[in-house]
Amino acid sequence: MTASDTSAAAPAVLRRRPILVTGGAGFIGSNLVDRFASEGHDVLIYDALARSGVDRNLEWLKKRHPDKVSAVIGDVRDEASVTDVVRDAQAVFHMAAQVAVTTSLVNPREDFEINVRGTLNVLDALRQRGERVPLIFASTNKVYGDLADVELEKTNDAYKPRDPRVRNSGIGEGRPLDFHTPYGCSKGAADQYVLDYARSFGIPTCVMRMSCIYGQRQMGTEDQGWVAHFLIRALQGEPITIYGDGCQVRDVLDISDAVSAYASAWRRIDAAQGRAFNLGGGPSNAISLRQLLTHIEEVIGRPVETIYDDWRAGDQRYYVSDTSLATRELGLKQPVNWLKGVAALARWLQEEHGRSPSGSSPSRLHKAEAL
Repeated sequence: MTASDTSAAAPAVLRRRPILVTGGAGFIGSNLVDRFASEGHDVLIYDALARSGVDRNLEWLKKRHPDKVSAVIGDVRDEASVTDVVRDAQAVFHMAAQVAVTTSLVNPREDFEINVRGTLNVLDALRQRGERVPLIFASTNKVYGDLADVELEKTNDAYKPRDPRVRNSGIGEGRPLDFHTPYGCSKGAADQYVLDYARSFGIPTCVMRMSCIYGQRQMGTEDQGWVAHFLIRALQGEPITIYGDGCQVRDVLDISDAVSAYASAWRRIDAAQGRAFNLGGGPSNAISLRQLLTHIEEVIGRPVETIYDDWRAGDQRYYVSDTSLATRELGLKQPVNWLKGVAALARWLQEEHGRSPSGSSPSRLHKAEAL
């Protein structure tokens, strides 16, 4: 679908040199759109609406910013359509992707087409414009592989690196790339294309290698968005399946902090161009799945049923971002504490679903949010 196939609002926005957000109805994309529109920017969303629930995000954005937000329903695999929406953009935030490792194992060709060919379509549309239009790309910590060489020990329901340097700082950008699973390969290849288009063609691009982002407007599933998924299942009184032993650790980052990092990368693009940054909550927000479940039980005021299953392909037992480079170069502030952020997400999910879960206590939720 091209821009001409959408409502009359899209061409009007295009003439105002909008910020283009591919995947703009998704979790991170919708929060980016909301931030930029709230700041007074015209924003064009380009999204295939393939993920369940994202149509609600799009409806919310249009109601919230009727004069600032427009949308083109389209697929990044459609080269002509991508060229249309990129033509007048003042900046591009490329969030559109196939996002699940499990899906990539079922259909690796589609995973490649969306993540590699789709990204190349966006990049080449910018190259053909012949202007220095910034592009900020959503990459992943999966570009570093399974990190099997990082020696670990179990303490307090969580894996910890034996090396104190890694334990205290996390995984840095100097870590060698090591693509595992089709998803890791496709996102890793796209990551490298984005960086090379800065080297080869002078396009001001920047890569954000994200750890686990959570927060409002996240439609978490078992395959992707595990913090929201755990909360949704717990609030609905349904069991949660843990793949592995539950001691695997990730650094979690509230969506407000992730959006600020993306916005800063754009505003500091002269310094950020051609560079990759690890983006996560860092060591201070590193938690295991079991630790999250314990906190969720405190938030909702009752136990959560858990089921354990085998490890999944490519799962890292430990990944925590060394955020020092991003903090320094992008001017990032101290991130939201995960205890407070997760409790706030639980409250939002309750309001979004329009019901109070059986056995939960509103006062308990409020108390947890104040942590």
